[in-house]
Amino acid sequence: MATEREIRLRVRSVRNIQQVTKAQQTISASKMRRAQEAVLASRPFEERLRRVLNDLAPYADPEVSPLLQHRPVRRTLLVLVTSDRGFVGAMNANTVRAALRHAESFPAVSWLAVGRKGIAQLRRFRQGTVAEFSNLGDRPTTADTNPIGAIATDEFLSGRVDEVHLVFTGFVNTMRQVPTVRRILPLVPEEEDLDELPPLQYIFEPDPETVLGAVLPRLIEVTIYQAVLDSLASEHSARLIAMRNATDAASDLIEELTLQANKARQWRITKEMLEIASGAEAMAKG
Repeated sequence: MATEREIRLRVRSVRNIQQVTKAQQTISASKMRRAQEAVLASRPFEERLRRVLNDLAPYADPEVSPLLQHRPVRRTLLVLVTSDRGFVGAMNANTVRAALRHAESFPAVSWLAVGRKGIAQLRRFRQGTVAEFSNLGDRPTTADTNPIGAIATDEFLSGRVDEVHLVFTGFVNTMRQVPTVRRILPLVPEEEDLDELPPLQYIFEPDPETVLGAVLPRLIEVTIYQAVLDSLASEHSARLIAMRNATDAASDLIEELTLQANKARQWRITKEMLEIASGAEAMAKG
């Protein structure tokens, strides 16, 4: 049985750890609100670009728009987005697991890793990468994420890969983050009811192919930027929950250790009283 002093020292150590988790929880709460605002603000822009793609695609020639061309799938590029830092519970593990499971459905796979945790996991599983990105910061901009889209697009246009899939943690709310897989190349318009399409064809200047040539690369960039923002909001939300759970667990442990310390103190006092009583009895007999 541990002594009272040892238990008190452990209580002090746990209380110090609890102060750290409380501080991390406060920081994560602040960053989470900012990240949530960013991800929710950018979603309408991506949705509008996809709506433009839906309007343009029926009138565009896939042979002229290379980002719309479908080819037999021999090799696929998976863009894996994870966090740079830990203390996020199972978020990164779930995303990497979903990516590896998705990779099993393709004949061959190349990887583009974003985030140090994903890079480390791919190296652990001996998966080669065409490029690696990390340290995008808590406030990434399109200037930070556009090189990711440029490499993915170049891999597709050069024919080194036939499809590009994006794997990231989709942000739903503070309590729920979902591993998400989305194909970004070749671009496919969302399915629509043909009866709901406008009866008149749009007139594009100069032509649909030129407009698509300007819109499609931007859509790829915005989709990847949105995935990074989703992953960032999910990271701070998961860290907030993890730090809150750690703080609560520390409180429970402190309470349990305090109870053990009180029991040890009672045992020590009882032992000392018995020793005094035994000594007094021995002296009386003597």
